[in-house]
Amino acid sequence: MGRDKATMEFDGRSLWEPQLRVLREITPEKIFVSARARPAWLPDDAALLLDDRPSRGPLSGLTKALAAMRTTHLLALAVDMPFMTSEQLRNLCSLAQAGLCVVPMIRDQAEPLAAIYAAEAAADFASALAGTDFSLQTIIRKLALQAKLRLFAVAPKDEHFYRSVNEPGDFKEGRFPNRPPK
Repeated sequence: MGRDKATMEFDGRSLWEPQLRVLREITPEKIFVSARARPAWLPDDAALLLDDRPSRGPLSGLTKALAAMRTTHLLALAVDMPFMTSEQLRNLCSLAQAGLCVVPMIRDQAEPLAAIYAAEAAADFASALAGTDFSLQTIIRKLALQAKLRLFAVAPKDEHFYRSVNEPGDFKEGRFPNRPPK
């Protein structure tokens, strides 16, 4: 995008605003904001987790959050998923079980940035970060093969909640014809 995606406007608001609202609605114990540098928009009720250098993208942030959390599970939500709702996240949270991660599947693709991670996965993420393959899809496959992760098939009618805005063209009206109602 060429700049902080979180500050880009979508439907008249910066992307970070609806994400924090949705998270607050499910009343988490703590909200973390993972970033490479301190964002100017950081809310007072969020703890900042800065990526260690060199940053390996989302893997760095998830590894840091898993190490910092003091609960049994971490709910990850990417800033660029403006269609996500608290109801959808509650549904995802209801699938969490002791020691088990829950990752949505959109058709045949895992969505690791709107997922639940068990505290026990912290070592797996740290190991991946210390390696050479920083793909979240790879770690998801490994966790699934080790029975540490449940893949949750998202119903076609709910796939729009997991849509990301990733390119400047995504910010144009009409880009998402099946978008949920406001």
